Amino acid sequence: MKVLISTDTVGGVLTYTTQLAAALEARGTEVVVATMGPRLRREQRALLPGKVHEGAYRLEWMEDPWEEVDAGGRWLLDLEGEEQPDVVHLCSYAHGALPFEAPTVLVAHSCVLSWWRAVYGTEASATWSTYRQRMAAGLAGADAVVAPTWAMLRELEGDHDLWPNQARVIHNGSPAPHPSSTEKRPLVLGSGRFWDPAKNLAALDAAAAHLSWPVVVAGELGRFGEPKHAESTGVLAQAELAELRRSACIYAAPALYEPFGLGILEAALDRCALVLGDIPSLRELWDGAALFVDPGDHDLLREALESLISDRELRVDLAERAWRRAGVYSIERAAQAYHHLYGDIVECPRKAAGSALQGAHR
Repeated sequence: MKVLISTDTVGGVLTYTTQLAAALEARGTEVVVATMGPRLRREQRALLPGKVHEGAYRLEWMEDPWEEVDAGGRWLLDLEGEEQPDVVHLCSYAHGALPFEAPTVLVAHSCVLSWWRAVYGTEASATWSTYRQRMAAGLAGADAVVAPTWAMLRELEGDHDLWPNQARVIHNGSPAPHPSSTEKRPLVLGSGRFWDPAKNLAALDAAAAHLSWPVVVAGELGRFGEPKHAESTGVLAQAELAELRRSACIYAAPALYEPFGLGILEAALDRCALVLGDIPSLRELWDGAALFVDPGDHDLLREALESLISDRELRVDLAERAWRRAGVYSIERAAQAYHHLYGDIVECPRKAAGSALQGAHR
């Protein structure tokens, strides 16, 4: 089977694509990747499979993107004609409405509508009406819709009418890390886009002012500048970030919105104790294996972090529980689920192939 995966180069979606592509190819699936957004950095390109097409088109959540989104869509249709895939796997909404010859899987990694509700507590403003319409058309046009958590699927179902058995949940996954001799040290780590209020890393920065351990934030700073109390590394190559995670005792993600959170999963695999925002998606994935805090309560975040800093036994126990839970979310399991889904929609395009599969991921 041959799959064309259209992805973007911003944040966790690219990590998801690189890991899934490798796992699919290990199962004998031929994968071709088409990227949109900023050009790939050298280290990013090295992690993708051999055949990659780059298209530097603006993404649908960016300001006034639609001319380039449509140009990107025409490019994808041309690529389909060139590559002749059995399945087109999309990580954007608008392109689900395109007239692909192959059946399509559309993966809902996140969306502006649910992001807006989580961050601002209201529905997205009228300026996002075109986005809403293009999102609805893309979902309606896909043969299958995948969400990474049941929490994210409920958000989609609240905003859009999905046809019966069209959508299902396949949890993201991550490969087991390579053995490492890196020793843990007194360090709290957070990672992600500092400029994104959904990541809520400003709360971690505020907590850092009163913690007895140093706090490091890794990721793109954006226009908000450096953290005031935490140390910033800026954007790190994947290997550098992995080394930093392996050395941290605690990983903090006090997110307001996080449909899955691959960074959290990778931290758990590296045996970090987790302190997470108390939101439905993270409860779904990590309940019983993390400390949860109200993401709007900076004092509570500081207290939770300090409780782990001062109690080694609790910290080690929580890290062990997170590591065991992380084993459930393997990339091999995700690839197997996608492999079955591809086969289902090739055999029965635009029909419900997933009632049994959906139950398998409850």
